[in-house]
Amino acid sequence: MAASATPDLEAFRREVRDWLSANLPPHLAEVGRKATSVFTDLKPSLEWQAILHGQGWVAPGWPAEYGGPGWDEGRQHVFATECARAHAPHLAPMGLKMVGPCIMRFGTPEQKTHYLPRILSGQDYWCQGYSESGAGSDLASLSLNAQRDGDDYVLNGSKIWTTHAHFANRMFCLVRTRKEGRPQTGITFLLLDMDSPGIRVDPIITLAGDHELNQVFFDDVRVPVSGRLGEENEGWTVAKYLLEFERSSAYAASLRITLGELRQMLANEPDGQGNTLIDHAEWRAELAEAEAMVDAIEAAEDGVQAIIAAGGNPGAGASMLKVQGTEAQQKLQKMAVLIAGPYAAVDDAQSRLPGGSPGVAPDLSLLAMARYLNGRALSIFGGANEIQRGILARSQGL
Repeated sequence: MAASATPDLEAFRREVRDWLSANLPPHLAEVGRKATSVFTDLKPSLEWQAILHGQGWVAPGWPAEYGGPGWDEGRQHVFATECARAHAPHLAPMGLKMVGPCIMRFGTPEQKTHYLPRILSGQDYWCQGYSESGAGSDLASLSLNAQRDGDDYVLNGSKIWTTHAHFANRMFCLVRTRKEGRPQTGITFLLLDMDSPGIRVDPIITLAGDHELNQVFFDDVRVPVSGRLGEENEGWTVAKYLLEFERSSAYAASLRITLGELRQMLANEPDGQGNTLIDHAEWRAELAEAEAMVDAIEAAEDGVQAIIAAGGNPGAGASMLKVQGTEAQQKLQKMAVLIAGPYAAVDDAQSRLPGGSPGVAPDLSLLAMARYLNGRALSIFGGANEIQRGILARSQGL
């Protein structure tokens, strides 16, 4: 980003880098370095969140009036870059980056006062109740029924692919409150407690062997009307606002770290002819193409952040960034598997854990397959990339 070269931002970069060097514990940096998914387990995530919260840096995009640092897009970009460079663990985005901004925009004063400080501190850990077995990319077809009964809604149905529902004490959830008319006009946005009677969480184990996802069942679950965000039957507006923030996530900083890892793998992998893979022109060309792709993504991120900083919504720009960022991640993950060769097929889960015993191959090779398998979902969750291309086409009148 051109603005990142200004003296003010370079001074801020040094401040962040020095602070991370002094305050990011080595065991948490190892968690970040060995991550095979965009999500970090509960304990290290909350430990790092507490450290950031003490510094006032836990929510870079939040305005000062709600407890954030009030940074402009330039500082947010620098902070994300330096955290990626230091291998800081990912914080769960469901509260800080998704429902938090929605509560700021659509919440009542009471909801803001209650929820926002608890999101910052980590006291509330959120999951997202959007997708259902028959409603994924076509989210408006959701059917989880919410029947009004006095001061409560009574929920019956299920949600699926619910990340960290087994950890969460809160869920933001889309429910069906009206069946007549266009599907989008009968959806309501609710904030609910995960310990409510009638909720059951069943695990879904991924191809990589991870437990991040779940299916959540609702059997006569009562949710107070006071937990509604926005008006009844107008939850689609809230949902779209949230998805714009989910899809406009920062990708470039972590992609640059992955590029560096790929260079390291290529430099260390023998080619069987007395050289390493980095000596081969075709691999250097692959790296150059990937670096150009990351440059383009960084430029797109700058544009989206400028829109948000000016008080606007990223709109179709978020869809473009989601397509670019996720497909670039998948490309780099595939490259890592190809470079790792037979080592990518080694199932040595213990060595992938922080503090785990040394593996039979270099760490980066042993991480490659788990990252690749987890990364297959990147172009699906948050709205499938095919759907995002449709949004982009409609934004251009096509």
